[in-house]
Formats: sequence, C-alpha cells, structure tokens
Amino acid sequence: MRGYVARKGDRWYAVVYEGLDPVTGKERRRWHPAGTTREEAERLARRLAADLNGRNDTVRSLTFGAYLTGQWLPGKKVNLAESTWDGYRRKIDRHILPAIGHLRIRRLRAHHLEAPYDRMLHPTEGRRALAPKTVLEVHLIIRGALQDAVKRGMVSRNVALVAHAPKLKAIPKVEPQAWTAQQLQAFLQTAAGHRLIPRPLGSRHHRHATKRTPRAPLGRPRPEPSLRLGQPWPGRGCL
Repeated sequence: MRGYVARKGDRWYAVVYEGLDPVTGKERRRWHPAGTTREEAERLARRLAADLNGRNDTVRSLTFGAYLTGQWLPGKKVNLAESTWDGYRRKIDRHILPAIGHLRIRRLRAHHLEAPYDRMLHPTEGRRALAPKTVLEVHLIIRGALQDAVKRGMVSRNVALVAHAPKLKAIPKVEPQAWTAQQLQAFLQTAAGHRLIPRPLGSRHHRHATKRTPRAPLGRPRPEPSLRLGQPWPGRGCL
C-alpha cells in the first residue's frame, strides 16, 4: 500500500491507496485527517501505509476456513449459548470447511457460495440432500462471518449479501375468525347428529335429563345372608 498527503483548505490529510475494488474495479483511497502541517500528514501517511502493508500480508494469505475456526468462531463463544455455538461449529465442520474453507477470504466471490448451496440442496451419489432450512442456516453463518470481516477491514465487501441463497416458503397466516350464531348452531347440530358432542344445551333431551331416575349400579346386589340359593328374590325371580 502506498500513502501520500493532500491538502484541503487549511487542513492536511494522509491518503492511503488501497488498490482496486474487487466488485466495481474502481480505485479505493482512504483519507485520514492529519492536522495543519505537511510534516504531520507525511508521518501519518507513512505509518498508515506500513500498518496496512503488514496487515495485508497476513490477510492476503488467510483462508476463509482459518478465519472461521481461528478468529470468528472463538469470538462468538462469548456471546452465544453453548448449544447455539456448538451448532455453528458442527455446520462449519461438516458443510463450510469442505466446500470453501480452502479459499482465501479476500478472493471469495458470490459464485463460490452459490455452487456449494446448489450441491447441498440436490442429492448426489453417496450423499443425500440437505433441507433448505439447513442450507439457509449455513448461509447465515457465512454472511455473519464475512460481515465481521468487513468491520475488521479484512475484506471490502460482504459477498454473501449478493449471493443467491435458499429461502423458506412462507407459511400462509390464517387469521382467526369468529363464528356467527347461525354458523355455531349449524355446527352444534351437525356434531350432535354424528354423536361427536352431547346434544346442544336447551334441547328437549337436555331439559328432561334431570327428571330421569338414576340408574342402578352395575351388577346385581349380593343376596342377604338370610336368603338361600334358589329362593326367589323379591321382584326379580330366582338367583
């Protein structure tokens, strides 16, 4: 990276050239306020250029897998529940590292993500397809990791934001509706006719239900000790 100084009005700035944008192809320059003298701006420009050169040498060779397992995932352990963090780790180990873990993080493009998504969704010989929900979760992990990489200055753009990812089908929402009196009466009559529920309240059956004589307990009562077998039971015949 190269740095130089520029002046706007009575202020000096240290300007650092950061190369070409991988998406638009335009040159990227970042301006840093450096005080009111040229000497201060030149010192700041040299320091910023040296820092960027050292950092870029490391980032340039950093793979996406090394970033996930060495920086992003350990940092997430502080904020996530243990079960959630373990789910991230398993998806990274099973699905992300074998597919794109070997690619350098600064060379990732949208098509590098879309091809593995397509393979995950369609079965192949010796490998079954993943559910769209699982593939979407994998995409969200990649998107979150790259977003943190953008904040750290490792990459200039989150390519996962423009990659085509599977979407879950929206489940139609059913709004609750109240029945009218006629609809409720029709339902109760139909259900009573099919013996799904007791007859509706207020029916003739219900009005006379309280006048019935309670049923006798199941089974015959035991004979009194004074009765003998074969002796007629009062009103019931022989035992």
